[in-house]
Amino acid sequence: QVQLVESGGGLVQAGGSLRLSCAASGRVFSSYAMGWFRQAPGKEREFVAAISGSGTRTAYADSVKVRFTISRDNGENTVYLQMNSLKPEDTAVYYCGATSFGAWSTWRMYEYWGQGTQVTVSS
Repeated sequence: QVQLVESGGGLVQAGGSLRLSCAASGRVFSSYAMGWFRQAPGKEREFVAAISGSGTRTAYADSVKVRFTISRDNGENTVYLQMNSLKPEDTAVYYCGATSFGAWSTWRMYEYWGQGTQVTVSS
């Protein structure tokens, strides 16, 4: 079992920044790729970014490339999402997930999820 707890969400003005954190406990953290997804009301859960277990490979949705950066600290069992130049359309609940499979952008392939953290960007 892996337990995931997100934090760092909040209300920010357009153009601002937030850093989300996802703390993991349980089984060996570095054996899982980690992903961030988001879900706005009435919409499907959407891939945002993912990072390999070693942290050497990353992937991003086109909508957040350049603006968002995913990173991880395996010594601290934590994955981060630095979000810059935020836009109102980034407003959503952000979830982190852990997967031992290769399809990082597919939320159904993730085995563990956190409870989510709300990000609201005002215009």
